[in-house]
Amino acid sequence: MQQLLKILRFASWPIIYGLLVAIVYLQYQKLSELSQQVAEIPEVRELLTNTTSFAEAIKKAAPSVVSINATSVNVESVERAAEDRVNLYLGERDSLGSGVIISEQGFILTNLHVVDTLFDAFDTEVTISDGRRTPATVVAWDKGNDLAVLHINMDDLAPIKIGNDQQLEVGDIVFAIGYPRNIGQSVSQGIVSALTHNSDSSVSIIQTDAAINPGNSGGALIDTSGKLVGLNSSIFSESGNFEGIGFATPAGIAVSVMEELVKQAIVANSGYLGVLTGEALNEQSSQLFFGVDHVRGMLVENVDGGGAAERAGIQPGDVITRVEETPVIDGQNIMMEIRNKKPGDTITVQVYRNGQTFNLPVTLGFGEALIIET
Repeated sequence: MQQLLKILRFASWPIIYGLLVAIVYLQYQKLSELSQQVAEIPEVRELLTNTTSFAEAIKKAAPSVVSINATSVNVESVERAAEDRVNLYLGERDSLGSGVIISEQGFILTNLHVVDTLFDAFDTEVTISDGRRTPATVVAWDKGNDLAVLHINMDDLAPIKIGNDQQLEVGDIVFAIGYPRNIGQSVSQGIVSALTHNSDSSVSIIQTDAAINPGNSGGALIDTSGKLVGLNSSIFSESGNFEGIGFATPAGIAVSVMEELVKQAIVANSGYLGVLTGEALNEQSSQLFFGVDHVRGMLVENVDGGGAAERAGIQPGDVITRVEETPVIDGQNIMMEIRNKKPGDTITVQVYRNGQTFNLPVTLGFGEALIIET
């Protein structure tokens, strides 16, 4: 019996040793797996970051959103001067807002209340996201929908892509892009909080909790693909600050109204060149200004900043000698030729400069041509 116990005692050591080796091996395997999982955490984190970032959507839409600075002329005070007469005292103030470039032709959508002023005396400047500035013409507006259409003469514009607001659902992620409180372009994220529908089931108002502050009005409400789904219009607030309830006009309504307004504006307006000229040159004035007596036409004294003429390369000091096939005789002569054209039409303007004649193609804009009698 004693002999048997000795044999068993010696035989158990290899078994115990084998078990210990097996346990150590299993633990090593577990530690290796755990190590691999820890190493994969940054990759998982990076994957999550990539799938939840909307930077590309913002990059697509941001260049289409502009800052609008409008000088507003309104009644500051009223004074009774007599029983049957009152005096109105007018004052100017800056109205800051945002707008969205809709077409390469320079049409911008915004809210009417951004540029609205007494007597419709608009004085508006637009700043593109790349820092370029240009005067803008308010060509049409719709008070019922609080919409206004601006036009600028500028190259290399980035019109926004239009989304389908009818596919929006409550809970969809949206972004408001604009220029709040004159601090530069900024983006806020939110969701579609509610949708108001017309009788035909189309969306009439988009409610969102994306931050819309003063200055954001007229800016873009975009979806996660960077497409325009609404035009930010107002906030519901007792304090005047953002309280989580903002409203936007659906893009379908805003763009449709704009297209109709632009058609009407083109029909109702003549083309605009954007130059201030002096008297027609005769033999004496031609000799005085240019040292030769044969130059005939209108001497350009000033060119509108951002206007059609400046964009075409017409400069102060040039002489407009011909418009299309018509030789220029006087200011009326120029005006009658241009009045027969429409905004967006391209005409050929011949100018005399430094002893040479140039034919410049000019795409006419919007504006009011005047002849000042002296």
